[in-house]
Amino acid sequence: MLVVLDTNVLVSGLRSVLGASNAVLRRLALGDYRAAVSTALCLEYDDVLNRPGLVPTYSPQQIAIYLDSVCAIAEEAYIYFRWRPFLPDPKDDLVFECALAAGATHIVTHNCNDFRGTESLGISVVTPRQFLAILNAS
Repeated sequence: MLVVLDTNVLVSGLRSVLGASNAVLRRLALGDYRAAVSTALCLEYDDVLNRPGLVPTYSPQQIAIYLDSVCAIAEEAYIYFRWRPFLPDPKDDLVFECALAAGATHIVTHNCNDFRGTESLGISVVTPRQFLAILNAS
C-alpha cells in the first residue's frame, strides 16, 4: 500500500509518542506500508517542522536526520503535471499532487475535509486512526 502523509501527521507524530500519528510513523519505519514524497512535499515538511516551538523536543539537527530517514525509505514521486489549483489550500495541493503522481491509494491527514474531491480521482483520504485500522485489517 502506497500512501502520502500530510505534514500535520508528521508534526503530531513527533509531538506525542502516544497518538495514532506516532504509530503511523513507527509503522512506516517498520516497513508495514510505503510512503511517497515529492521534492516540494519534502521542502514543506522541512519548513513546517523547523518552525520555532512546533516540535520543541527536537533540535533542527534531529529534525534533519529524521526527515533524511523518511526520505530514504520513501518512494519519490515525480510530478510532471500540476493540478493546481484543485484544493482550496495550495499547501494541500502539494500533498494531492504527490499522491496522484505516485499512484498512492491514500492520503493520511488530520484534515480530511481539506481534501474533498480527491476520491473522484481514486485517492482515499483517511485519518491516522482510520489508516491504522486499515493496516491492522490487512
